[in-house]
Amino acid sequence: MTTDRPVRSGGREAQRRRTRKAIIDAAVRLSTLGSTPSVDEIAAAADVSRRTIYMYFPALDELLVDATAGALNEPPVEAALSDPALADDATGRVDALIQTLLDHSPQSLPLGRRMIRLTVDPPANGAAEAIGPRRSQRRIEWLDKACEPLRDSLGEPAYQRLISALTMVVGWEAQIALRDVRGLDPEAEREAMTWAARALVETAIRERDQKA
Repeated sequence: MTTDRPVRSGGREAQRRRTRKAIIDAAVRLSTLGSTPSVDEIAAAADVSRRTIYMYFPALDELLVDATAGALNEPPVEAALSDPALADDATGRVDALIQTLLDHSPQSLPLGRRMIRLTVDPPANGAAEAIGPRRSQRRIEWLDKACEPLRDSLGEPAYQRLISALTMVVGWEAQIALRDVRGLDPEAEREAMTWAARALVETAIRERDQKA
């Protein structure tokens, strides 16, 4: 049984990611016009059918929250991960990703809490389950970009394990656990998340070096 599927798989899965991204991008563009777009408007803008929209997003609210979170976080995160000073520094890139996400968490964390409520339970009113993961792959894509300098040297299985492990300590779920369960303030939250992510990256590098 495969527990860590490569982010970069071909064919059907790649097409699904492109379709989902096209739908979210269309929702973002329409939302910036100042009104809440309908499913029909989003489908037309993404050049897909209504049925395709509901295959990926059983509820319009889920799509709009995802789109809003993306519009808020994507520009600063992409800028941080494109810093040429960090081109070969996976640890520094992961740090930059965390710092950027936490800098924007006053606006994005309420969206994250709402998204978790929308996706943790089965779709309402008998709607079909969404195709693939119920949450956006945005976090995986960012982690993949941050850790790209390690891909070749770690080897694919170890690299995918690192991405999976980082998924557990970077993001809304980790923030909620640190705030609601541990009761940390934002600065302690930042320190704990950064320390955990660095520990995972450094462990992966150490294991690679030991094998070499």
